[in-house]
Amino acid sequence: MLKIYNTANKKVEPFKPYGEVVKVYTCGPTVYSFPHIGNYAAYIYWDLLIRTLKMNEFKVRRVLNFTDVGHLVSDGDEGEDKFEKGARKEGKSVYEIAKFYGDDFLRNFRALNLVEPEVIAHATDYIEADMKAVDKMTASGFTYEIRDGIYYDTTKFSKYADFARLDLAGLQAGARVDFSNEKRNVSDFAVWKFIQPGEKHTMRWDYLGRPGYPGWHLECSTIIHEELGEPIDIHTGGIDHIPIHHTNEIAQTYAMTGKELARYWMHCDFITIDGEKISKSLGNVYTLDDLKERGFSPMDYKMWALSGHYQGARNFTFESLEASRQRRLNWRNQIALLYQNNISQNNSRNKCDFNKIISAVNNNLNSAEAFAVIDTSVLDMADWEKVDELFGLNLIKDTPDIDDNIKTLIDERQNARKNKNFARSDEIREQLKSSGITVEDTPNGPVWQYI
Repeated sequence: MLKIYNTANKKVEPFKPYGEVVKVYTCGPTVYSFPHIGNYAAYIYWDLLIRTLKMNEFKVRRVLNFTDVGHLVSDGDEGEDKFEKGARKEGKSVYEIAKFYGDDFLRNFRALNLVEPEVIAHATDYIEADMKAVDKMTASGFTYEIRDGIYYDTTKFSKYADFARLDLAGLQAGARVDFSNEKRNVSDFAVWKFIQPGEKHTMRWDYLGRPGYPGWHLECSTIIHEELGEPIDIHTGGIDHIPIHHTNEIAQTYAMTGKELARYWMHCDFITIDGEKISKSLGNVYTLDDLKERGFSPMDYKMWALSGHYQGARNFTFESLEASRQRRLNWRNQIALLYQNNISQNNSRNKCDFNKIISAVNNNLNSAEAFAVIDTSVLDMADWEKVDELFGLNLIKDTPDIDDNIKTLIDERQNARKNKNFARSDEIREQLKSSGITVEDTPNGPVWQYI
């Protein structure tokens, strides 16, 4: 049985779906720049969740949102819109920025062989639904209007602080000196922002007779309501979403519908790089394309991510990435051995019991434990197919049997060795290396492997 850590009650508990189809929502990217490898780690973890659900024969409907609406920089509803900054810097429109980076995200999403969600929801497609959501919250008495927008009154939701265990009294006492005197409470947040005179904001829609745009927390509540309905089974995201974004989603949904938003919450921790927070100022913001330039594939990085646990703080180094690349290569070469029927498997390894792999992953997505089982087991091709189905590492796809030309070269090299023509044997060895193949001589004959 699948057990997952539920952030809502901080317990590992058996997963029981609400209905026949498991409804999952994943907080997606804000598409104004290239995501770094830390961003993609989250989507790798949630890909494992989806694959594990399906391995347990659950039907899944997942929604992933694209934040393509311009919002303010900070959680405190202030600062310059990131899309406007990006558009000005690159000499493009905000819509061109959103399209370009959204397409790039999907390119890398597919390069990582992540299961595509049933719905990719662009926030700009739900503006009318956002307005209706604000209408509902207002009609229920949860909002108030001030000069720059419509705000959610967090005192009207008695459970506002529960999810993140917030100290609202402490927040109020420690409010910034520039805290808006129009807001009733420091924890109140905008559900709709009005564009002020002189404010540059290309993305705008008329609501209540004034131009404006939705608060950035609103889109997730709206999209979930429109595409999945409440309550959903699983809501995923990063730990940074807990105190503000997800707390506000819960509050909005209750004001809109009177229902809970999600039954299970799952959050992944951050990764650091060489022990440091990922930061442009430190020069350690790496993209998947940066890794490719250093000779690593997206699958090598996916292997690295799944070698740890989604709840653990992970530290990325290129040494650890190389170790993951080598581990994946070792697995691929176990597959390569299966193409060579005359070669026996390592007798020191146990025949794979795939139930042990499933049991490990069913224990709160413990892929690290599952990988340890694989490392010490002998798998047949059917087992490797199931490993690929569960982890999506493209092991079989990236490990084809060698073609007849390579086999002919290996035979020719063997004949050269028998005839003591070692110069020709070495020449063929180098030729094979250029094709990504190495050959080792064993008592049972030559064994080829990928390098």
